Amino acid sequence: MRAIAVRELGETPTLTDLPERDPAPGELLVRVSASSVNGFDVAVLAGWVQQYMEYRFPIVPGKDFAGTVEAVGADVDGFTAGDEVFGVALPAFVGSDGAFAEYVTVDARYGVTRMPGGLDRAVAGALGLAGSAALTALRALGLQSGQTLLISGATGGVGAIALQYAVASGVRVLATARPGAETEFVLGLGAERALDYGADVVAACRSLAPGGVDGVLHLAGDPRALVDLLAPGGCLASTLLFGPEQHPAAVSIVADAGGETLDRLAGDVAGGRVTVPITRRYPLAEAPRALADFSDGTVGKYAVDVE
Repeated sequence: MRAIAVRELGETPTLTDLPERDPAPGELLVRVSASSVNGFDVAVLAGWVQQYMEYRFPIVPGKDFAGTVEAVGADVDGFTAGDEVFGVALPAFVGSDGAFAEYVTVDARYGVTRMPGGLDRAVAGALGLAGSAALTALRALGLQSGQTLLISGATGGVGAIALQYAVASGVRVLATARPGAETEFVLGLGAERALDYGADVVAACRSLAPGGVDGVLHLAGDPRALVDLLAPGGCLASTLLFGPEQHPAAVSIVADAGGETLDRLAGDVAGGRVTVPITRRYPLAEAPRALADFSDGTVGKYAVDVE
């Protein structure tokens, strides 16, 4: 099968041929139609994940997937060949089971669900990880209507989806964004104000929320400065390994990509309640360029069309 892979750290990802793996018991073999770039992919290729997960080369990046079940392993209930599915590839180690490939094997028990009618495959392929992280973070923050949330890193996939859910629940959202296109992007998604992260975000936030914000979603920036913006009883939720060990008001977020979460995301997107802002699309052969472009800074999601 065609796949984007590296055979050692520091190598530029390239399009190559790798063997297709049969599904083991409890697994699905999915023919991938679409995927997308996430920060985790960049972190894996940079070697930053080695202290947390085993690496087995060759490594194929790509956590998100949408496609069709090609084969079903033994002891799998609820899926059959031909089902259209999407989700997040979550192997126990970093290796060749990534979605920047024509096929991916995934655990049938977690991280995969059927696609509802009306959900575009490209959108589904950009939804799983960012959407799951957004919902997990918002659940941890537990904000109520009328409270204030600062999203630091609001222009990326997680921030954009979290922003929409927060606004829909009545939360006042302050979002970091550069002036110009980035500011227009977050305001278009419902943010009350955009704060220029190239300037003094702390001062700007204090001017808008003198008593502090009720929650911070930390996706970028210095969390130690941001946590000081919290009102009494507030919480900072971070996807970047900043948690209670660093500050008692912080919680470190690991995306819950269980079926219930994925079903909610799919239903909300298919129903038009949430959008997945895909701003660039790349064919599989150009996925290395997508990874490089993402590293230079991203607005919205960068999708990879595999088929």
